[in-house]
Amino acid sequence: MRKILFFSNNKNKVIEIKKIFKKFNLELLSLNDFNINYEPKEDGQTFEENAKIKSEFGFKKTGIPCFADDSGICIESLNWKPGVLSKRFLNNFKSKEACFKSIIKSIKHTGKKNAYFKTSISLTINNNQNILFNGKIVGKISNQAKGEFGFGYDPIFIPKYYNKTLAELSTVEKNKISHRSIAVTKLVNFVSN
Repeated sequence: MRKILFFSNNKNKVIEIKKIFKKFNLELLSLNDFNINYEPKEDGQTFEENAKIKSEFGFKKTGIPCFADDSGICIESLNWKPGVLSKRFLNNFKSKEACFKSIIKSIKHTGKKNAYFKTSISLTINNNQNILFNGKIVGKISNQAKGEFGFGYDPIFIPKYYNKTLAELSTVEKNKISHRSIAVTKLVNFVSN
């Protein structure tokens, strides 16, 4: 079984990705396996740049092929922001609920409901040797936060062709359509060949 390191301290992401990797003969290691609890500064201008910063850092620390993702939501009523600043944007509010209310209010104000999630994954297999994989899911912002599953902006995002938010879908359903699973599937197909 080949080993590959997923560079993330986000427990939810690690659980989600481990479920996808289970189907393939790949052993997924996480930062816990190496007692790494420090992440480099993500100061890239794009999802791809931020993913690369983390995967290169992980490879240099461990010498094991390493991949990292950077994901975010882009909302039309916020001029397609917060994008790469999605996590910081959410953390600027007192609570997730306060953030969601603010986004929903901006949509009511502008009438623009469109949004998309994007994930970029960088796989570092050697020094300065990176392969990029992207996944994207389009949809719209809901009128209210709904659902107990998922994390981040999932409770306010309704994927195209669905009438439920990502947070109302089970992990299995979400993994069939999510931006992250699209990018991870591309990565897995690449490394398992």
